[in-house]
Amino acid sequence: MMNNGGHNSSAAFRCLVRRKRVDAATSTKQTLATQQLARKLSLFDLVAIGVGATIGAGVYILVGTVAREHTGPSLTVSFFIGGLAAALSAFCYAELACRCPSAGSAYHYSYVCIGEGVAWLIGWALILEYTLGGAAVARGVAPNLASFFGGVDKLPSILARQTLFGIVVDPGAAILVVIITALLCTGIKESSLAQAIITTVNISALVFIILAGAYLGCKTGWPGYEVSSGYFSFGINGLLAGSATVFFSYIGFDIVASTAEEVKNPQRDMPLGIGIAVSICVILYMLVSAVIVGLVPYYALDPDTPISSAFAGYGMEWAVYIITAGAVTALCASLIGAIIPQPRILMAMARDGLLPSFFSDISRHTQVPVKGTIATGIFIAILAFFMDVSQLAGMVSVGTLLSFTVVALSILILRYVPPDELPFLPSDQQSNVSGQHLDAFETDVAGRPLLQSDVAQDKLRRRKLAAWSITMVCFGILVVVAAISTEGLSSILCFILTGIGGMLVICCLTMLNSIDQAGTKESFTKSGGFMCPFVPFLPVASVLINTYLLLNIGAQTWIRVLIWLGAGVIIYIFYGRGHSLLFDDVRRPITHTNDDHADATLS
Repeated sequence: MMNNGGHNSSAAFRCLVRRKRVDAATSTKQTLATQQLARKLSLFDLVAIGVGATIGAGVYILVGTVAREHTGPSLTVSFFIGGLAAALSAFCYAELACRCPSAGSAYHYSYVCIGEGVAWLIGWALILEYTLGGAAVARGVAPNLASFFGGVDKLPSILARQTLFGIVVDPGAAILVVIITALLCTGIKESSLAQAIITTVNISALVFIILAGAYLGCKTGWPGYEVSSGYFSFGINGLLAGSATVFFSYIGFDIVASTAEEVKNPQRDMPLGIGIAVSICVILYMLVSAVIVGLVPYYALDPDTPISSAFAGYGMEWAVYIITAGAVTALCASLIGAIIPQPRILMAMARDGLLPSFFSDISRHTQVPVKGTIATGIFIAILAFFMDVSQLAGMVSVGTLLSFTVVALSILILRYVPPDELPFLPSDQQSNVSGQHLDAFETDVAGRPLLQSDVAQDKLRRRKLAAWSITMVCFGILVVVAAISTEGLSSILCFILTGIGGMLVICCLTMLNSIDQAGTKESFTKSGGFMCPFVPFLPVASVLINTYLLLNIGAQTWIRVLIWLGAGVIIYIFYGRGHSLLFDDVRRPITHTNDDHADATLS
C-alpha cells in the first residue's frame, strides 16, 4: 500500500510539474508570438545565399597565387581535396541545422550540446569573423570597380579612397555597406531575391570563363599542362599545402545555417541547401582552375589578376570587363552573406540574456531583426571606412575554424552523450532537439520499474565511457597536430608524440564506434531528418582538419584573437552571466512520454 501511495504521489507530482511546464511554455509562446522571424525561405533561396556567400572575389585571385606557390597544374586536385574537407563540416552542419532549426548557427548548437560558456565564446568569435570579413570585402570593391573606369585615378571621388588626417578612408566601401544594410532591413525574402540576382551574374561570369577558356585551350592544345615539372610540380606536400589554402574559399555555406528559423521546411531544405551550395562551389572552382592553369603555365600566371591576364594573353582584353563584373558581384554577394548572419546570432544571444534585449527585437512589419541589422551595418561601415583590415584577415579564419570544430564535436555529443536537459529558452523554441526521443529506450522501460534501476546504471556507464572517449580523442588529436606543426621539434620526439597521440585517437575512436547510438537517432530518421553519415569517423576527421589549420595560423593572429576572446570573457562575466536566463535555472527534460510530447514542444 505504501508503494502504491508513493507511486500515486509520484504520478501526481509529475502531472503537476508537467502542468507547470506547459503553462510556462504557453506563456513563453504568447510573449514571443509577435517576435517571430518570417518563414519565407525556400530551397532555391538557401542555395542562392550559400553559393553567393561562398564564391567571393578571392577565387579570381586565389587561382594565381596557389598555383604559383604550391600546386602548379594540380590546382584542380587541391580544390577537390579542399572541397572534401569542407564537406565534412557541411555534413555536420546539415544534421544540426535539421535538428535545431533556430537562429544562431554554431552558437545555438554549442549552447544546446556543450554549454553556455563555450557557446558565448563561439558567438563572440563569429561576431569578429563576420565583422572583419564584411569590412574586408567592402574595401575590396573600389579596386575592382577601377577596371571599369580605366584605373584607380579615374574613379569618382565618392568611390575613390581619400586621405583624411593621415588615414586612408574608403567612402565607397561605407556607402556599399549602408545600401546592403538597408536592403537586408526590408525582409529576408527580398534579401534572398537580391542575393539570387547578384549570384546569378557572378556564376554567369564564371561560366563564361569556363566556356571561353575551354575553347581557347582546345584550340591551342592546353600549353599550361605541358610544363617540364609535370602535373604535380611541387609534390604531395605542395598539393596538401594548396588544399589547406583553398579550403578557406569554401567558407560561407555555414551562413545558410543562420537562416534556419526563416525556412519554410527546414528539416528537408536545410540539408539540401547546404549540400547543393557546397557541390556547386566545388564544381565551379575545379572547372575554373582547370581552365586557367591549362591556358597559361603556372609560373607565368599573374598573382594579382590571373584570370583577366590569361585571357589578355590570347588577345581577349575585352574579357576583363566580364571578369570584373563577376568579381564585383561576388564581393557584393559575400558582403550580403557577411551581414545576414550576424544580427541573427546577436538575436539568439540576446534571447538567452547574454546580450541586451535591444538585439532580440524583431520588426513586426518586415519580421527581421532590424535593430540588430542596423547596428551591425553601422559598425561594419565605420570599420570599412577608416581601417584597412587586410592585416586582420587571418582572424576571420579563426572564428570559422572554431565554429567548424565545435559543430563537429556537437554531433558526437548529440549522438553519444545527449544532454538530459535543455534550457527552457526562447532561442531554443524552434529546436527539434526537444521534440526528439533522444534516448528512446527510456520510454520503453518506463512501465517496468524493476528494470529502471539497471537501465539507468547501464545508461550512466555508457554515457561516461562515451564522454571520456570523446575527450581523449580530442586530446589525442591535439597531441598529433601539435607534434606535426611545432617547428624545431626533433624528429624522434615528433615521431613518439605522433605515435602516442595517434594510438590514443585510434583506440578511443574504436571504443566510441562500439557504443550503441541507435537510440539517439531512431525517431529522427523515421521522421525524415538528415543524419550525418559515418559517425564518429566523419566528425573526428573534421575536428582533425580544423585543429591542424587552427594551430598553423600565425602567432600574431592568435594574439589578436585571444585579446578579442579575453574581452568577450570579461563581458560575459560582468554582464552575460548575471543576465543569463539560465541564472533562474528554468529547465526542461529532453525526453518526453507520448502524452506530454506535444504539449512540451514549443514549435
